[in-house]
Amino acid sequence: MIAAMRGARVGRLLIVYLLFRQITAALGLTSIAGPAQTVRPLLAPMAIAAAEAQAGPAAGDDERIPALAAATDNVGNFFGEDIFIAVGSILLMKGVLAGYGIELMPFELSVWAIPSAVAAFLIHAARLLWLDRRLGRGPGRKGARR
Repeated sequence: MIAAMRGARVGRLLIVYLLFRQITAALGLTSIAGPAQTVRPLLAPMAIAAAEAQAGPAAGDDERIPALAAATDNVGNFFGEDIFIAVGSILLMKGVLAGYGIELMPFELSVWAIPSAVAAFLIHAARLLWLDRRLGRGPGRKGARR
């Protein structure tokens, strides 16, 4: 189905998943997606099909495509979950700071995770768009390189 979609691009697909993953992790829903549940059986094959539609059948053999799908899941989960106030890292920081006499509410700490999550999204999205550009050249096209 992905391969038949006109204009299917690996980077765009993974950017949408990255946004989904960050939002769900920020809401505390970290176990509804992941490498075993979503990436390996669903997202990686969709990304490979999009790469083949974009750059030809040889693009499906590139191991960087499933690796980027897994990296997208990790980036989205890691940077999105710190926005949720009841995650272990926020509670750990609250406890350590309380030990030094600095009293902060978990919400005050989680607000500071938002700029990091936005930066991670922008950096990883740029990497995915760069992949689209590289695959768009395709094998045998002028400027293509391996």
